[in-house]
Amino acid sequence: MSARVFRVAGSLVGVQDEPGSAVAMNEVLLLGEHRLPGEVVAIADDELTVQAYEETGGLGPGAPVQPQGAPLSARLGPGLLGAVFDGLLRPLADAGTWLTPGQASAPPPARTWAFTPTVAVGDVVGSGDELGTVATAGPLRVSVLAPPGVAGTVEQVAAPGAHPDDAVLATVAGVGVPMSPQWPVRQARPYRERIYHPEGLHTGQRVLDLLFPVARGSSAAVPGGFGTGKTMLLQQVAKWCDADVIVYVGCGERGNEMADVVAELSALEDPRTGDRLILRTVVIANTSNMPMMAREASVYSGVTVAEYFRDMGYHVVLIADSTSRWAEALRELASRTGELPAEEGYPAHLASALAAFYERAGHVRTLGGRTGSVTILGAVSPAGGDMTEPVTAHTERFVREVWTLDRDLAYARHYPAVAWAGSFSRDAAALGGWHAAGGDPGWAQRRERALGYLADADRLTALAELVGAASLPGAERMVMLAGSLLRQGVLQQSALSRNDAFCSTAKGAALLAAVLTVVDRCQALVAAGVPPGRVEELDYGPLLRAAQETGPTDAAGVQAHLDEVLARLDGLQQDGLGQDGDA
Repeated sequence: MSARVFRVAGSLVGVQDEPGSAVAMNEVLLLGEHRLPGEVVAIADDELTVQAYEETGGLGPGAPVQPQGAPLSARLGPGLLGAVFDGLLRPLADAGTWLTPGQASAPPPARTWAFTPTVAVGDVVGSGDELGTVATAGPLRVSVLAPPGVAGTVEQVAAPGAHPDDAVLATVAGVGVPMSPQWPVRQARPYRERIYHPEGLHTGQRVLDLLFPVARGSSAAVPGGFGTGKTMLLQQVAKWCDADVIVYVGCGERGNEMADVVAELSALEDPRTGDRLILRTVVIANTSNMPMMAREASVYSGVTVAEYFRDMGYHVVLIADSTSRWAEALRELASRTGELPAEEGYPAHLASALAAFYERAGHVRTLGGRTGSVTILGAVSPAGGDMTEPVTAHTERFVREVWTLDRDLAYARHYPAVAWAGSFSRDAAALGGWHAAGGDPGWAQRRERALGYLADADRLTALAELVGAASLPGAERMVMLAGSLLRQGVLQQSALSRNDAFCSTAKGAALLAAVLTVVDRCQALVAAGVPPGRVEELDYGPLLRAAQETGPTDAAGVQAHLDEVLARLDGLQQDGLGQDGDA
């Protein structure tokens, strides 16, 4: 007697297994005539509880079930770059408007790729060693690596030239090495060791790079309420960060937003290579109207793809937008399987699941001795902007950076709306040393001064609303001015500006140093007797326009704007002493 369906309740399917079967937890089964994929989530004697990855309409008791003998696995290979997939890593390029039932069981269209061997028959290789490379449509080459646990003599290697993507390209110690290997998505790919010498990941967004930096192989969360700009910020990071490969996972987001992401990545020129940015990007689009279980699997598919490219020595950024939708899928699954609910209905293992996901980030030395990294950036969408809800609270425990988005800043059209009061970077101290070693010993001091001015300006602004700014001492009024100049001249950034969508490290440092220089001059003028009101009324426009009027990498151009403002301050000193600027 073969396995059969005996109960269907939405996407939860009961299966009567044949006696003596070796079906295991997390194994994939194909359900019914349409061969709907599903995952075993509970086993009780001969009864299996299966969570279907697709809608189960038309599936009924008695339908045949085919165990696959393996957990959900991702088909890796050169075809990933430049393509769009659903949460199960099924290609969407040739799919219709809606995915048809059982499409997961259909083999993807065959393609051929140019292979160049880098070993010869008789060579001895170890796990993770490169056996050859495959050219892609973009600037990156995909390495064919000896699988983990496979080492020995190369017994066969394919000739240079075009080969289909399902071809076995080499044989090592009796094990065939395919061009497109499979890997279980819930199992982290092994590596030799972690690297604890931080390197900065440049995002091109000043508020992040200057105040809340992230290291390669680190992890960051972007919590924020509706309309605060989470998706826009992560899209900007995807476009401009200095990673080799971008893996963008749209987990439960709106379909029109994902369409915009794909369209922009396809049209945008890669500033590093001159090719289209999509050619070094993998997009996993699992939108809000797709099945819940596929949404839950999508983040694991994404991080498996990221680890695959990391093992080749690439630096990868994985963007998950949003992990809250993933957590909602966990909650729905737990509710259907009868698991006892914890806070706000989420399963008790929510914290463990989040920790396991973010733990797959890292800067590592691979099995083959290369250096690669996976940096995970996850958006969090707390309901009603409640930052104390479980997903946000647990995420903040496990990530290295938190870039909290502030509703008031967003509604005031201050973008990116990253709140300096609610954000932090655990990598900042180590990256200060990295910047110093790279020739910028003043980076950490500038960051500390800027954060201090912003915090003090917020405090003084609240006080000024009660007693009036004119009643504050001149030095404190200059602190408020410093906060305003920092917000408008450094932290604000326009994603629609050709000059300001991206900011190089040198230009960001120049802008921040220019503002701090002006603040120091203002403080000195007030200390010398110039009335604070005169200093506050000065036109600082050239400084505030410096970001927009200089090119993305034009650090030297900032100096001319600074000199113009300093000249105005010098004129103020000459004719302003002794005048009452508050009269």
